Amino acid sequence: MSSNRRMIMKLLIYSCLVALQISFVFPEVMAQKTGSEATPTARFRSIEQNAFDVGEQLIFDVNYGFITAGQARMSIPRYSWQKGRKCYHLQFLVKSTSFFDNLYHVRDRYESHIDAEGLFPWKFTQRIREGGYKRDFRARFDHEKERAYTSEGEYPLPPFTQDVLSAFYYMRTYDYRGMRKGQKVTLQNFYKDTTYTLTVVYHGKETIEVEAGTFRTLVLEPVMEEGGLFKASGRILLWITDDERKIPVQVDAEIPIGSITSELTEYKGIKGPIRARIE
Repeated sequence: MSSNRRMIMKLLIYSCLVALQISFVFPEVMAQKTGSEATPTARFRSIEQNAFDVGEQLIFDVNYGFITAGQARMSIPRYSWQKGRKCYHLQFLVKSTSFFDNLYHVRDRYESHIDAEGLFPWKFTQRIREGGYKRDFRARFDHEKERAYTSEGEYPLPPFTQDVLSAFYYMRTYDYRGMRKGQKVTLQNFYKDTTYTLTVVYHGKETIEVEAGTFRTLVLEPVMEEGGLFKASGRILLWITDDERKIPVQVDAEIPIGSITSELTEYKGIKGPIRARIE
């Protein structure tokens, strides 16, 4: 396959993952903004949230123009236990369509086990299968010692840092009601061997229509740090429902040859009513 085709397919698939990066807000910022973080225990924090629960499943199409190149599935299939603490077992699966399988076969899996009370990760795994490329990555987080132990080494870990998947779910607990257009929030999360810093710009509200329905949404723009996992050459915008669930509805990413849209097509097992849905 030509290098251009490979680049196109990778950008199509990874556009879904961009949303997962815009997530970790430092605890002191969360306390100021949401008012939802309870007094922490001696070791760990406690955060009340009504955004998601076990059983939630979100399905997306990844589109380049009128072509659907892949599908992505975000889900919380079960609880798990890590270091004696109850966790949400998060899964994110990405695959190319049967048509694109002939050009560039993709079967990627991301999993994270996040503390059900404090919403920080204990364990993260990544299984990448793209064409002839394979990569497996594992990370274990010790939030008492503030260390990350990965399949590639041991690294410092700022308090309650997120991984690339848990970060997105943590972002869904954030309260945007007091934000003004253009206001920025500094975020960070850990991947591979580094804690990356990002900025998210709040662009206000917008009503959009996707296959799953018509929703009132909040518009966010992640500005990627140079060298970050999903550093893009163009602008990236994310739409999430303007209610307690904060479900991702659409992601748009500009690339040198056009734009990519990841669109919500189906959902089930939502924790409560989606008040932002119009029809």
